[in-house]
Amino acid sequence: AQCPHDIKNIKGEANLLKWNNTRVPPVGHFGICCAERDIWEANSRATAYTPHSCSERGSTKCEGSVCGETAKGERYSGVCDKDGCDFNPYRTGTKSFYGKGANFTVDTSKPMTVVTHFLTHDGTDAGDLSEVKRFYMQDGKVTENSEATVLGPSAGNSITDEFCSKKKAKFGDLNAFAAKGALKKMGEALDRGMVLVLSLWDDTDVSMLWLDSAYLTNELADRPGVERGPCPGGAASEPKYLRSTFPESHVTFSHIKVGTIGSTTQDGSGRRMDGFEYV
Repeated sequence: AQCPHDIKNIKGEANLLKWNNTRVPPVGHFGICCAERDIWEANSRATAYTPHSCSERGSTKCEGSVCGETAKGERYSGVCDKDGCDFNPYRTGTKSFYGKGANFTVDTSKPMTVVTHFLTHDGTDAGDLSEVKRFYMQDGKVTENSEATVLGPSAGNSITDEFCSKKKAKFGDLNAFAAKGALKKMGEALDRGMVLVLSLWDDTDVSMLWLDSAYLTNELADRPGVERGPCPGGAASEPKYLRSTFPESHVTFSHIKVGTIGSTTQDGSGRRMDGFEYV
């Protein structure tokens, strides 16, 4: 959904026009846009899961305002929602939910299972996507996602169109998610099929501040929605510093499952996992 320009081959054509080797990363004139479903963007300090809908079906080769160029003031003119509708526990008011150590509800110093449910408006596979739920399994306990306390009582702990609208209004953000089709469009993209990508990455543009620090940097940190995590920002969050200071950084993904709701958290006999306390 970010419509990147650093793709070397787009729809069978080399992206040679105005290719700029001096930029990091190198970029060309054209970009490529498509719906993006971030199942789990995280490090040991912060986490978010985010749908990014697009108004166009499938992948779109773009140029100019169709790409939604942020640097040119056209971020919201493109075919895709670059902001997305994220659910970040820290950003939505529960700073002690996810982090490294026993004082957090979900302790990132230990292995965990991350489960995501995609629910439709009528409970059938043919229905429109209407809700995306998250829970964690760790140390024999199943923990529901944190509540969005910043939005007031009964705000919920899942992604719905209503949650997205309330969050955008509270944070003073443009609701590009709704403008680009919201969860219905996201569900249509999932129905067509999406590629699962697993990666360990950093961000040369804004140093992942959108995930784990205060962002936008020209806003006061105490404004609702600005703080997304406890990281300091500045030089200590830049890729150059992180790569040289923490060269051993790693992640392990395993036991990846896709299936009907409840089937991926069953044991080998088809029963729901025994020994887990639901909290």
